[in-house]
Amino acid sequence: MGSFFSSQAAYAAEEGVSAVIAIHSVGEWTQNWESHSQTNKLMVIDFSASWCGPCRFVEPAFKAMASQYSDAVFVKIDVDEIPEVSKQWKVQAMPTFVLAKGGQEVGRIVGAKKDELERRIQEQINT
Repeated sequence: MGSFFSSQAAYAAEEGVSAVIAIHSVGEWTQNWESHSQTNKLMVIDFSASWCGPCRFVEPAFKAMASQYSDAVFVKIDVDEIPEVSKQWKVQAMPTFVLAKGGQEVGRIVGAKKDELERRIQEQINT
């Protein structure tokens, strides 16, 4: 028998509700980053593009992780929509997942590596 929270996450996944914050402007990014960088909470940034097949493949898993790991903030940035942010983070391939804590990058996964992404999230949440 699952807990109340796991059943909520399953419901959210079924209903298409997402805990992922979609960023659509440099201003939105700056606001989210500034508020996050003052904390030690993990931020998982998904740099992707709408035309990217591997990005679309990993998106359901990323959304599920966002629902499962409520101790972290999950953010999605379309590199074509706000290229300034992807350049700031030196993103050269999609998808790229950047893990940040306390205003610093603490990990990076390039490619649709769901298992590695989840393992790194778990490591960072537990430290």
